Amino acid sequence: MKRSNVSGVRPAALFFSIALTGVAAAASMAVSAADGMAPVRERHALAVKPSNAQIASSDIGRKVDALLKKMTLADKIGQLMQYNDQGSSAPTATDADSAAAMAANPETKDHVDAMALANKGELGSMLNVVGAEKTHAFQQAAVEKSRLHIPILFGADVIHGYRTIYPVPLGLSASWDPALVSDVSHMAAVEATTAGVKWFYSPMVDISRDARWGRSTEGAGEDAYLGSAMARAYIRGYQGDDLSKPDSVAASVKHYAAYGAAEAGREYNTTDMSDIRLRQDYLPPYKAAVEAGTATMMSSFNALNGVPATANPYLMDEILRKEWGFNGFVVSDYTAIMELTHHGIALDAAIATKKALEAGVEVDMMSHYYDTQIPKLLASHKLSMSVVDEAVRRVLRVKFALGLFERPYAQGTEVTQAVDAHRPLARRAAEESFVLLKNGGSNAPVLPLSPQLKTVALIGPLADDAAEMQGAWGGAQHQADVVTLRDGLTARMKKNGGTLLYARGTDTDGDSEAGFAEAQSVAKQADVVVMAVGESSAMSGEAGSRAKLDLPGNQQKLLQEITATGKPVVLLVFSGRPLVLDWAAQHVPAIMAVWFPGTEAGSAVSNVLFGDTVPSGKLTMSFPRVVGQEPLYYNQFPTGRPAGDADLSQPPLGATRFVSRYIDVPNDALFPFGYGLSYTTFGYSGVRVSRSSLPLAEANRSSAKKLISVTATVKNTGSREGTEVAQLYVRNLGTSVEQPVRSLQGFQRVTLKPGESRQLTFELGFPELSFYNNDSQPVIEATHYTVWVGGSSQATDHAEFEVTP
Repeated sequence: MKRSNVSGVRPAALFFSIALTGVAAAASMAVSAADGMAPVRERHALAVKPSNAQIASSDIGRKVDALLKKMTLADKIGQLMQYNDQGSSAPTATDADSAAAMAANPETKDHVDAMALANKGELGSMLNVVGAEKTHAFQQAAVEKSRLHIPILFGADVIHGYRTIYPVPLGLSASWDPALVSDVSHMAAVEATTAGVKWFYSPMVDISRDARWGRSTEGAGEDAYLGSAMARAYIRGYQGDDLSKPDSVAASVKHYAAYGAAEAGREYNTTDMSDIRLRQDYLPPYKAAVEAGTATMMSSFNALNGVPATANPYLMDEILRKEWGFNGFVVSDYTAIMELTHHGIALDAAIATKKALEAGVEVDMMSHYYDTQIPKLLASHKLSMSVVDEAVRRVLRVKFALGLFERPYAQGTEVTQAVDAHRPLARRAAEESFVLLKNGGSNAPVLPLSPQLKTVALIGPLADDAAEMQGAWGGAQHQADVVTLRDGLTARMKKNGGTLLYARGTDTDGDSEAGFAEAQSVAKQADVVVMAVGESSAMSGEAGSRAKLDLPGNQQKLLQEITATGKPVVLLVFSGRPLVLDWAAQHVPAIMAVWFPGTEAGSAVSNVLFGDTVPSGKLTMSFPRVVGQEPLYYNQFPTGRPAGDADLSQPPLGATRFVSRYIDVPNDALFPFGYGLSYTTFGYSGVRVSRSSLPLAEANRSSAKKLISVTATVKNTGSREGTEVAQLYVRNLGTSVEQPVRSLQGFQRVTLKPGESRQLTFELGFPELSFYNNDSQPVIEATHYTVWVGGSSQATDHAEFEVTP
C-alpha cells in the first residue's frame, strides 16, 4: 500500500508522526510508565476459535439487521468508505500516487472533511490514524455525536511490530517457528490497541519467487506449505480466540491474490498463470488464513489473467466466499478502485465502482468513488440496493465481533516507546531469524567469535544506523529504542575486556571511497573484521523492485579491499530479499543473513556472533548466483529434458548442452530454500514410511488427515547444543498433471544436545499428497511417491511408497 510522504518524514513511518498521548487505562491492561507492560502471553497455546464463525454468529446477525433498518443511504455508504485524517482533497506534490490518479478523474477532487463525516456517522474506517488522542477525537465524534453511534474502525500498517519492532516478515519466516510468529504478532496487537488501532493491514501472504520484487520482504518466501503455516500463525497472534478481547485486532490478509507473481518482479505489474498454478502454489496461504478465521482481506493492485483483482468476481466471490466460506469483508488497496480506469476495464468512476462492489470489495480505501458514485448508480438502477446492504452487513459484523460497540476507545496506557518487557521476545525473534550461510568452508570455522578476542573491527554503512535496523514498514521508527550493531558489539567487547574499532567505510548506495582508507586501517588493527553491508530499508518493500541484486553502491569494492587485508571477515548481510553473494561465497570465510532485525538488532547479532545463541534459521527464499536466474525457486518442474546428472559447474559439452540449463551459470541456487548452517552439525538416517502401498479408495478422501506416517532420525553430530529444522519433501510421479521435482510438506524444529538423537514422525494426509488436476480439483491418483527428510530442500535420505488402484 503506497502512502503519501511529507517533508522530513519517512514514508513507512508517516502514520507514526502523530503525537502519541495516553488515555484512561483499562483495568485489563493498566500499567504505569515505570513498571512497563507485562510480558506477552504465549498466544499460540490458545485453543483458537475461528473468528469467521464469530463474525457470522446469529446474535451478531440480529444486531446488524436491526441497525441496518435504521440506516440511511448516507449512513450505509459511510461504512464502505475509508479515509485518513485529512479525508480526501485535491492532489498535492506529496501524494504522488493519488495525484496521478485524481488528475485523470476530476470527480475525486472534491474535498472531504473526515471529522465532519465522523460527526454525521458517515465515516466507517480510517487509515493510519494512530495515537490514543487522535483516535479518541474521531471516535468520540462517531459514537457520541452521530445519530446511530456506529464506531469507526482504525486500521494501520503494522507489519512487523508497533513500537517494539521485530524482524521483517521474510526474516521472521526464516525462523520456521510458527509459535514465535504468533507470539510477536500478539505483542504487536497488545501495543497497538493502546493507541486505538484494532485492524492491521497484515499479514502479507503472497508467495514470492522473484527476489527482484521489493515486497518479498513482507512475506514468507517462495513456498506454499510454509507460507500457509506462517499465515495461520499471524492470524492466531493478531486475533486470538476471541476478536472482542481488548488486545485482539482484526487481520487484513493481503494481497489477494497472486501479487507476488508480478511479471519481471516489478511492483504493481500484471500476473498471468494457469488455474492449477494459482490454486496449487499461490492461493494456499490465503486459504489457510481464511480457515484460521481472518476477519478481513485486502484486494491486490495487480490484474490476474487480465482481470484486476479489485474487480475480479472469480477471486472474490467464487473462490473466497463460495468455495472457502469467508464471512468477513474485503478492503481495496490504496486507491485501487480508482486505478481500475488505468487498467482499462472501466471508462469512468461509475463503472469502476460498480465492478468493484459487485465483485465483492466492500470498502473503498481512499479512492473517493463509492461515496460519489453509489447514489448515482442506484438512482439509474445500475446497482442493486441489496449489493450495498450486503457490503454494509459484512463491515458491521466485523465491528460487532471486535467489540467496538462496547469498547470503542483505545484500551490501557498508551505505548509510546519500545516496551522493556517485550524486548526479550523481539530479541529472540531476531536471533532465530538469522541464517548462517557460510562458516569457514575448507578452513576452520570463524564463528562463534572467541570471548578472548582483544580487538574487533566493525565496518560498514549499516553498522551504526538505528533507522535501517527497523526495515521497510518499520513501525514507529523511534530510533532511540534501537540497539544498533555498534551498540551491541561495544557492550560485548567491553564485557569481554576487549576493544571495538569502528569505521563506516561507505554508504549503502554511493560511490565515494573517502572512507575506504579509514576502514582498511581499522581492519588491519583488528583480530577479526565484522562487516555490516547490504540494502537500505527503502530499497525493499513497496515500490522497492530492483533489477540488480548485487550489494548496492560500492559496498562490494569495500568488501573486496577489506578481505584483501588478510584478516578473517564475518559478513553480515542486511536486506529485505535474497542478494547475489557469489563473490563473497568464494572469498569471505563467514556469511550470515540478518535481514532487518528490529529494535534488538545489536543485542541479537552480538549474542549469535559470540555463541550465546546458536543460529538455527533456514532460508525461505533461494539466493541466486546471478540475477538472471530469477524467478528462482526450489520446487520447479522437471521439463522433458531435465539437467539430471549433468555437471552444471562446467560449460555444456556434447549431449549435456541439450538439457534445460544455462550455458554460463549453474541452474541451482547459491544458497537453496531450506538451507542454513549451525555451530553444530546434524545427520539424518532411517527414513521410513508406515506402509509401502496405499489403496486409492482410501487415499482419495479430502477428510483423510493421516494416510502415511514418515519417520526419520536426526542426530546432533557436533559438539554444541543446537536447534535443527527438519524438513519433509514429497515428489509424485505418474500423475495426470506434471508435478514439481519436490515440494515441502512438513517441518519440525528440534533442539538436541551433542550426540543426542531423536526420531521424528511426519503425518501425510490428503492435503499433503493431493494435487490439482486439469479440472482444478484436488485429487490423489494411483502414482508413485518419494519422500525425503533432511535439513534443506537438497535432502538426500528418502523412502518410497505407491498409491495403488
